[in-house]
Amino acid sequence: MAGKLTAGSGILLVTANVGSLFEDLDNLQKTWLREFYQTVQSHKPHFIAVHCQEVGGKNYEASMAHVDCFVKELLSSDAMKEYSRARVYLDENYKSQEHFTALGSCYFLHESLKNIHQFDFKAKKFKKVVGKEIYSDTLESTPMLEKEKFPQDYFPECKWSRKGFIRTRWALADWITDQRFEKVPYFVFGDFNFRLDTRQVIESLCSTATMQTVRVGDTNEVEKLIFRESENDRKVVLQLEKKLFNYINQDVFRENNGALFLQFDSELSCFKERLHELEISFPPSYPYSEDSSQGKQYMDTRCPAWCDRVLMSATAKDLVLKPENEEKYLVYDNIGPNVCMGDHKPVYLSFRLTAGAGKPNANKHKCCNVQ
Repeated sequence: MAGKLTAGSGILLVTANVGSLFEDLDNLQKTWLREFYQTVQSHKPHFIAVHCQEVGGKNYEASMAHVDCFVKELLSSDAMKEYSRARVYLDENYKSQEHFTALGSCYFLHESLKNIHQFDFKAKKFKKVVGKEIYSDTLESTPMLEKEKFPQDYFPECKWSRKGFIRTRWALADWITDQRFEKVPYFVFGDFNFRLDTRQVIESLCSTATMQTVRVGDTNEVEKLIFRESENDRKVVLQLEKKLFNYINQDVFRENNGALFLQFDSELSCFKERLHELEISFPPSYPYSEDSSQGKQYMDTRCPAWCDRVLMSATAKDLVLKPENEEKYLVYDNIGPNVCMGDHKPVYLSFRLTAGAGKPNANKHKCCNVQ
C-alpha cells in the first residue's frame, strides 16, 4: 500500500482466530465485537484488513450458519458506518475436504479513502473497489484472491488439516502500473501456531525441581512428566501430559508481558532474512480460557505462546517505520487484554502511511500484498 496517499492514511491489520466465538454467541461474540469496534474507534484507520481462522468454529457443521450473522453485524454496525466499501471472503464450503480451510478475510475501506484498487489475479490488473460484496463457499473461482490449502503431507500426523492461506493485493494510489511478479511490500498475518522451545521453557521454570517420569505399563511409553520442588513437601510445580501444561504459577507468562519467554520464541528465526516483525510487547496470545468470566486466564492445555503474529517484508517494514511516522501511530498489540476473546487474543498492527510513502524508486510498484 503506497503511492500518492492521503496524508496520514491509517492502516489496521488484524489476525483473529475466531473459532470460539461461534460456540458462545451471547457472551464471547458480543465481547469480541465490542473490543474490535473500540480498537477501530481508537486508531481510526482508513483501511482495515481482518484475517480470520477457524471461521464457523470447531464444530463448523453446526455453527457455520452463524457466520453470516457475524459478518452482517460487522458490515451494518454503527461503529463501522463510515466504512462505505467492503470485501468479505469466507471459506465456508466444509463439504469439500480437499479445499476447505475455514479461513476468512474481511476488508473495510473508509469513505474518505478516495482511490483504492484491488488486484484481479485472473485479469492481472487492478480494479477500483466500490460498494460492499461478500463471497463465500467456493473461493477457488474468485479472481480477486489466491487461496491455497497446504498439502496433507505437510501434516503427516493429522488425519486432515484445514491449514492454508488467502492472498489479496491492494493499491492505494492515483496511478497504477502492473508487472505481475515485481517485488512489492507485503504483510503476512495469521495464526502461525508458533510454539516456544518447550525444553528451554521447562528448564527455566523448573531449574531446581526434580522430574518424575510416569510410563504406560503395556508399552513403556512416557505418559506424563511431573516436576516437584526439592523441598516444601515436594509440591508439584509442573505437570506435563498430552495436551496438558499445568504450571503452578501462570502469572509468569503475563509478568512484563511475558518478556522472559521471548528468548524461547525461535520458530521465525529461519525466515529472518525475508520476514520481519516489530517488537512484541504483549503476553502470549494463546491458549486463553474460553470461559467468558476469565479474561486473563490461560488454559492448561499447552504452554502459552505467541501464535498470532503480523509479519512483513523488508520493504513493508520500511513503510511502517518511516522516520516521519510518529511513534503514537505505530502500535503492535493484542485486542481485549482484560476480557475473554476466546482461546486466542486477536493481534493487530496499526500504522500510518504518509504522503509519498513508498517512492524511493520511480519503478517501484505502488501496492502491497496482504496474506
